[in-house]
Amino acid sequence: MTAITFMGTGDTMGVPRVYCDCAVCEEARTSGVNRRLRSLLHIEDKGSGHTLIDCGPDWGKQMEAANLKDVDRVLVTHAHFDHIGGLVEWADACRWLNKRGQMFAPAEVIADIDARFPWIKNHIDRHEADQGVKFGDWLAMPWRVNHGKNGYAYAYRFDNRVSAYSWVYCSDSIGLSASELKPMEGLDLLVLGTSFYQEPYPYPTRSVYDIVEALQLIDQLKPAMTVFTHMSHDIDLNADYSLPAHVRLSHTGMTLPVG
Repeated sequence: MTAITFMGTGDTMGVPRVYCDCAVCEEARTSGVNRRLRSLLHIEDKGSGHTLIDCGPDWGKQMEAANLKDVDRVLVTHAHFDHIGGLVEWADACRWLNKRGQMFAPAEVIADIDARFPWIKNHIDRHEADQGVKFGDWLAMPWRVNHGKNGYAYAYRFDNRVSAYSWVYCSDSIGLSASELKPMEGLDLLVLGTSFYQEPYPYPTRSVYDIVEALQLIDQLKPAMTVFTHMSHDIDLNADYSLPAHVRLSHTGMTLPVG
């Protein structure tokens, strides 16, 4: 049995924004339905333990909320701060626990992380994931995706060798080419980043799909189920966006079975 839990569903700044008094940010400060920490996914697998996708600056709060003291491995999508800012805290936790963390990422992502945090290798083993990562009955295969004005990121496709269940986590992407979309075909579940409902800014300044674009993409790819994450303060969980029955917005703590 494998389950995924959305420990964080926010974009690079999370919700609420410190500077903002929009309706979504104000609601996040009060009832908190829209309160979103930076995107992080927890994979709990009976055979292989606890795996995280990314390790952002809210890692400590997210671990406390999930009642987790340690994880077995972390897969990293790219070296932007909202996805790796918690590596410092994780490394320090490993030091106190007297054990080495196990981080997996494509080689170029590891190089970026090592350049920024050269000392974390003292406490975290960094494994190149370009040829895939095996844990339990799963094979996680990363591939490079366009991240718009922010350069590149990686998505991960997870294939279960026993059940043939397949799902993808792609938090930071836009304008994917045919070859970049290929690993998203034939999915049982697609987890896709959508920062806005319909982003008003010029395309060259953007870095993540919006919901309108994502719905068009889903019509093309036809995954059995899609969940949107990496959401900004433009998206209101209390609103009705008339999404198709097989598409939903993630929320903090939401858990889904996979496999």
